Amino acid sequence: MDGSPASDSQGRERQGLALAFASAAAFGTNIVSAQIAGHAGLSGPLLVFYRVLIMLGLVALAALLMRAPLGLSRNERRSVLLFGIATALVGTAYLSSVSYVPVSVAAVIFYTFPVVIVLAEPLLTPAPFRADRLAVALLAFVGIALVVGPDWHGLDPRGLALAALASLSAAVQFFAAAGCARIATVPKLFWSHVVILPVTLVILAVTRGVLPPSAFALAPVAIAITFGGYFIGFLLQILALARIAPGPAGLAFCAEPVFAVLIAALFLGERLGTLQYAGCGLVMAALATNVILEQYRRRPAVA
Repeated sequence: MDGSPASDSQGRERQGLALAFASAAAFGTNIVSAQIAGHAGLSGPLLVFYRVLIMLGLVALAALLMRAPLGLSRNERRSVLLFGIATALVGTAYLSSVSYVPVSVAAVIFYTFPVVIVLAEPLLTPAPFRADRLAVALLAFVGIALVVGPDWHGLDPRGLALAALASLSAAVQFFAAAGCARIATVPKLFWSHVVILPVTLVILAVTRGVLPPSAFALAPVAIAITFGGYFIGFLLQILALARIAPGPAGLAFCAEPVFAVLIAALFLGERLGTLQYAGCGLVMAALATNVILEQYRRRPAVA
C-alpha cells in the first residue's frame, strides 16, 4: 500500500468483500440451524423477534461499556429507519415463506435480490450500469438454482409472495445500508434494532406465534447457533456495507446458500448430487469473476 487515496480505497473494498463473504458464511450457518429449530416447532417470526431483542440488549451493553455516543442527526435517522424496516421485513418474510413453500423455492426467489440490486444501482446511485456485473449476477443465480434444486409443484401463492417481498426488502436493505455508511457502527446497530424490534413484534402478534423463552428448550443447540450466526453475520454485514457498494456486496452474499448447503452436508449428513456440486462451482466461479472484475476496474490507468 502506498498510502494514496486510491490505494486506501482499494484496501477498504478488499476488506469489504472479505467481510461480506464471512457474513455470508455466518448467515449460511444460521439458515441450517433455523431450519432445525423450525422442525422443533419454533416459527421464523419467533426466532427473528428474540434474536433482535437479544442483539439490542448486547449492543446497549456494549455502548454503555464503550461509552459510545448514540445520537443521530435528522438525515441519519431517516437512513437508519429505512434500513431497520427493510431488515425486519427480510428476516420475517424469508423465514415465514418456508411455512408455505419448500426452502429451496424460497431461496431461489429470495436470491434474485443481487440481480435487482445490479439493475437498480444505476438508478439509485452514481454508479453506471455494468453489463458484466449483471452477467455475473445471473450466472450466480443459475448456480444457486442448481444448488438448492427447487421443487415447483403445488406451490402456495402466500409463500411465493413472502419470498418475493424478502428479495425486494433485501435490495432496499443494501441501498439503505450504503446511505448509513458514515454512521458509526454502534449507534447504527443500536437504532436499527430499535426499529426492527417493534416491527417483528407486530408480525409475531399477527401470526399468533408468541411463545415464552422457555420454548427454546425444544432445540437449545440450534437456537444458540441461530442467534450466534445472526449476531456475527449482521455485524459483519454492517461493516462490509460501510466499505463496498451495494452491487458487489449483493453478489458476495450469493455465497450464503452455498455455505448453507455445504454445512448441511457436513453436519447433518445431507447428500449432494452432481447438479448441486456443479451449482456450487458455478456460484464460486461467478464470485471469483466479480472479485477480479472489481480489482480490474480499480486498477490505475497507465499513461
